[in-house]
Amino acid sequence: MIDFIERPIDRQAAAFLCRGAKDESGVLRTVVSLLSQAVGQGHVCLDLEEIAGEIVRIGKEEPLRLPDAASLVAALRSLPTLGGPEEHRPLILDDAGRLYLYRYFRYEALLADAIRARAASESSETDESALAGQLDRYFPPTENAEDRQRQSALTALRRRFSVISGGPGTGKTTTVVRILGLMLESPGGERMRIALVAPTGKAAARLASSIASLRETLPCADEVKRAIPGQVTTIHRLLGTLPGSTGFRHNERNPLPFDAVIVDEASMVDLPLMTAFVTALPPHARLILIGDRDQLASVEAGAVLGDICRVAESPGSSIAGCVTVLDRNFRFGDGSGIAALSRAVNAGSDREALRLLVDSGSGTIELEATPTRETLKKRLKAPVLDGFRACLEAETPAEALRLFDRFRILTALREGPWGATGMNHTAETLLHESGLVRRDTQFYRGRPVLVTENDYIHKLFNGDTGIILPDPESGHLRAFFAAPDGTVRAIPPEFLPKHETAFAMTVHKSQGSEFDRVLMVLPPEDSILLTRELIYTGITRARHSVTLWSDEAVFIAAVKRRTERRSGLRERLVLF
Repeated sequence: MIDFIERPIDRQAAAFLCRGAKDESGVLRTVVSLLSQAVGQGHVCLDLEEIAGEIVRIGKEEPLRLPDAASLVAALRSLPTLGGPEEHRPLILDDAGRLYLYRYFRYEALLADAIRARAASESSETDESALAGQLDRYFPPTENAEDRQRQSALTALRRRFSVISGGPGTGKTTTVVRILGLMLESPGGERMRIALVAPTGKAAARLASSIASLRETLPCADEVKRAIPGQVTTIHRLLGTLPGSTGFRHNERNPLPFDAVIVDEASMVDLPLMTAFVTALPPHARLILIGDRDQLASVEAGAVLGDICRVAESPGSSIAGCVTVLDRNFRFGDGSGIAALSRAVNAGSDREALRLLVDSGSGTIELEATPTRETLKKRLKAPVLDGFRACLEAETPAEALRLFDRFRILTALREGPWGATGMNHTAETLLHESGLVRRDTQFYRGRPVLVTENDYIHKLFNGDTGIILPDPESGHLRAFFAAPDGTVRAIPPEFLPKHETAFAMTVHKSQGSEFDRVLMVLPPEDSILLTRELIYTGITRARHSVTLWSDEAVFIAAVKRRTERRSGLRERLVLF
C-alpha cells in the first residue's frame, strides 16, 4: 500500500493539471498527486509500472486501487494537460511509461544532450607525446599497478567531459590540483581560463584552502603554481542570479567565459542547477565533475552524479571511459575503523557493519544505544561540553572557527528530540547551564550559525557556518565566517540571511564539510529517511572518530535500505 499525506502543493497541482478531465474514480487526481509528492521527495519522474495495481490511501480518505499500467496510460491520455516527449504540455509521458512535470522532463533532456555531446568530443589541445612525460612527473610510478589518479588525469586532459568519484581520503583534491598544473603546462595553457566551483560556500572555502596548500607540492615551475586559480566560488554566483527570476545571467545564449570548469562536491548538485550550469558552458570548455557517487543525493530533485557514474559502467553508454572511481584510501589506511565501516555500509553488509561497530577496540568507531527522551540530556552532556568547550573559550574569532570544526553532532532528522532542532536546543541548554554560553538573546556570544539561503549582497551562501562573537576591536557582537582565502570576515548579526543554530545539523546539511570527531544520532524507531547513503555520508564526515547513537535493529534496517531516485537520465545516456 502507498500511504501518504497530501501536501497543499500536491492538491493544487492535481486540481490544476486534471482540470477539464472526467475523473469520477479519482485515479487521475491520485496519480498526479503522487507525481507531485515524488518530485518533492527528490524523484524526477513517476514510474507508472511501479504504482500500477497499488492501493493508495491519501490521508484519511478511502483507499483506492490503481488499475494496471496500460489502463493508467489510457486514463492519463484523456488529460488535456498531457503530452508526449516532443510536445510542450504541463505533463509529459515518455515511451518508457515515466510521467514527468514538463520542466523536469526538459531539464533531463537538456542535460543528457549536453553531456552526450561533450563526452563525444575529445580535446584538440592534447599533445600525446609530451603528455606521457608530464604524467610521469606528476604521477610517479608506484607499486600500485593501476594508478587511478593518473588515469583520471589523463581522461580529464583528453576529454571535454570527465568525472572523478571517490570517498573521503582517496585523493580527489590532490588529483584536481595536479590536473590544474598539467592543463596550465599544456600548449596555450598560459591563456587558459579556468573556474573552480562548489555547491556551497563551505565547500568552496574547503577546496580553496586545500588548493592553496597542495599547489606548493607540485613538480612544476613557480609561474605555473602562481597561475593555478586560488578563488573558488559557488555555482549560483558563477552563473549570476537575476533578481526576481529563477534564471541566470549566464546561459546557452550567454555562455560562461571559461575554457575549463571543475565542480567539486558534485553529488550535492540537483538536476535543475546542473542543467543550468552545463548548458551555460561554451562547447569547447572542459567540464570535470568531482564527488562521491555513494554520498546522499542532492536535497532537491535528481541524483545526477550517481546516475552518471552508474551509467558509465553500462553496455552502450555514451560516456564510457569518462568516469574514474578512486578506491585507494590515503587518509585512513586499510586498518582504519572508519574506512572499514564505510566500506561495509556502502556494500550493504549490514551484519558486518554492525560487527565492526560492536567489536571495535580502536576508539575510532563506537556504537551506543539511542538515549530515551528522559536520558537524552544526561547522555549528551559530556559530548557537548567536551566537544565545544575549546571553541567557546577561544581567544580570537579565527581560532574559534578552527576549533569549531573539531566536533559536530549530525542527525538523520530535522525535527524532534533526536533531530537537529531538538539536539541544538538540548546542547544550548547544557552549555548555558555550564556557563559556557549565556542564552539570553537570539544572538548570544558563542552561538554557531548555519546559513540556509544564499545572500549575494553579503556574500553568504547556503551551508556557510559562522560564530557569533565580540569584535576584537569594537566589542560589538558580530557573526564571523571563514573566507576562502583563509581570512575571517565579520557581519552584523542583524544582516544575516535565514539561518539556524549549528551545534547540531542534519547529515544532508553536513555534506561538503569534515570534522575531527562526529556524534551521529539516529532516532529510536526506523524511518524511510534512514538509508545506506545517509549512514555512509554521516560517518565519512569524520576525520578521526565517529560515535553512532543507534539501536542495532534501526542501524541494520538503514544499511539495508538503499536510496533509488526515479529518473530517466541513465537511459538517456545509453547509446543503444
